[in-house]
Amino acid sequence: AATAPGKKITARLKRTLPVRGPQAPTLSELMRWYCLNTNTHGCRRIVVSRGRLRRLLWIVLTLSAVGLILWQCAELLMNYYSASVSVTVQFQKLPFPAVTICNINPYKYSAMKEYLSELDKETKKALETFYGFSEGKSKVRRSVDDWNSTGSDFFQQIPLLKVEDFSRTATDLRSGQKRKIEGSVFHKDSSIVNSGDSNDIVGFQLCDANNSSECALYTFSSGVNAIQEWYRLHYMNIMAQIPLETKEKLSYSAEDLLLTCFFDGLSCDKRHFTRFHHPLHGNCYTFNSGENGTILSTSTGGSEYGLQVVLYIDEADYNPFLVTSTGAKIMVHDQNEYPFIEDIGTEIETAAVTSIGMHFTQSRKLSKPYSDCTETGADIPVENLYNKSYSLQICLHSCFQKAMVDSCGCAQYAQPLPAGAEYCNYKKNPNWMYCYYRLHEKFVKEQLGCQQICKDACSFKEWALTTSIAQWPSIVSEDWMLRVLSWDKGQKLNKKLNKTDLANLMVFYKDLNERFISENPTNTLVILLSNFGGQLGLWMSCSVVCVIEIVEVFFIDSLSIVMRRQWQRAKKWWNGRRARGGSGKAPQAGDVERQGHDNPVCIDEDLPTFTTALRLPLPQDSPLPRTPPPNYSTLRLETAFTEQLPDTLELDRH
Repeated sequence: AATAPGKKITARLKRTLPVRGPQAPTLSELMRWYCLNTNTHGCRRIVVSRGRLRRLLWIVLTLSAVGLILWQCAELLMNYYSASVSVTVQFQKLPFPAVTICNINPYKYSAMKEYLSELDKETKKALETFYGFSEGKSKVRRSVDDWNSTGSDFFQQIPLLKVEDFSRTATDLRSGQKRKIEGSVFHKDSSIVNSGDSNDIVGFQLCDANNSSECALYTFSSGVNAIQEWYRLHYMNIMAQIPLETKEKLSYSAEDLLLTCFFDGLSCDKRHFTRFHHPLHGNCYTFNSGENGTILSTSTGGSEYGLQVVLYIDEADYNPFLVTSTGAKIMVHDQNEYPFIEDIGTEIETAAVTSIGMHFTQSRKLSKPYSDCTETGADIPVENLYNKSYSLQICLHSCFQKAMVDSCGCAQYAQPLPAGAEYCNYKKNPNWMYCYYRLHEKFVKEQLGCQQICKDACSFKEWALTTSIAQWPSIVSEDWMLRVLSWDKGQKLNKKLNKTDLANLMVFYKDLNERFISENPTNTLVILLSNFGGQLGLWMSCSVVCVIEIVEVFFIDSLSIVMRRQWQRAKKWWNGRRARGGSGKAPQAGDVERQGHDNPVCIDEDLPTFTTALRLPLPQDSPLPRTPPPNYSTLRLETAFTEQLPDTLELDRH
């Protein structure tokens, strides 16, 4: 009963004196102090509400508001990295794009016969064996070049085969002998025209030159596809061994390909075209390439103000096994863009006029963190082999070519050469065909990593094309038009033109509306902070100061309390250990008088007073000491309150 007034006074002092967060002795008292002093009304209502039901209701409402704030803020953060698309249309004078034109037949067959004589002979023999028809005695000359003298050896090693019912035996279409099939079978069933018997499958087998047991059979349900693929495989090997200067002479010149030319209503000629040699399409010619620093433009839309050319195709000089269609391929592109005409080129017909209307669009995407695109390709670990501005196709082709050189020791013929590499051919790389097909299979299945490394370009230009075709020349104008064209080119052609040898092409802007498609950030930092403030104010009536207060109390003050209590425990443990590990003998009387002692009545939380000094108990088995000096550790104020104020007990007794 004597200690009751002391507890009352302690409790009154706790309610009266201002308590700061770091001075709270426990986390529960810190939370209580925060709820009583914070600006968020929900936390205060939890403490001051009377009744368990009302307090429980405020706890539920406050926690729900906190959950809604976290959810809405997470949504705001995710939307911060989103972008909106805006489209702007301007009417102005437009630069005319580069237009690349290639004959579908890359080289004149009459000039290539001496290089392809062995290959053509093997192809015709396979056709005669499998399909039972013959063109009579071959008039193809044999080549006298030393590099082609070994061609027949490789034709024997990689002949066309006929497989029946996917059995493990196949018939050599060249010799008629049967051979055992080793390794895997890859069936490419993408044909339209099938062979006469659905059970007869044509293909060819490729084996590892270093390990004859490692083989792969590539089959086709169409004999047309099988023969073309087999012919193209050997064709690339032959062309890889011919010097570039020779191949440029074997292909079409500008005078051969171009008959007439008009641009923007004015006459043009071969001087407006730039030649570049494409591995698969021979000599191609680019109009308005910008190599001389000048890019043509147009200020009027319509077919009369674009590019108009008449092309001489010369169908009679086509390679019958390499290409099966007649005409030309064109591609509209930017001056800094490489024309992948074999991938996205547009074919135009002969004996027809092909009108291509264009709409110009510039697109720009935001880079990281909004999208995974690259500005210039400098951050892509793939060397650009095309010396043109970066694009996804350039990256993919360059990546595959690099993998080809690393894995097979040589470069694939259809793509540019890396530094220090050379194209694959039978002589130096007898294993390149098997290696190429295996590598290409991995590339298609995205196992080389090229699709993961390469990224889209952030900015690019695009010309949307609308194509229309009409018969040309008309029946009534065919006679005089062909006569005039033959007269104009008669000295060079030395024969009368046929309309199936001609193709008319028109490329023009349908309108001069330039479209800009751009991505813009949906939210800026200012908008994000404003949205955060709106959510905090809506659900918790809280501001930035309130957020700082939460950080201070829940992180800084709570951490200081926990660390302080841990420090006190560690200190107490260390003092006890040091006391137990002392000299082991009882202290002498003189020592007690000199050093003083701790008294359990004097609690460290209160300052020593005269009354507490009088109530100090005497140490056992010791003479009566003089007034002992205080233990200075009791002078340190560690907390704001104590469980008991001892000096109030003396007041109660009086």
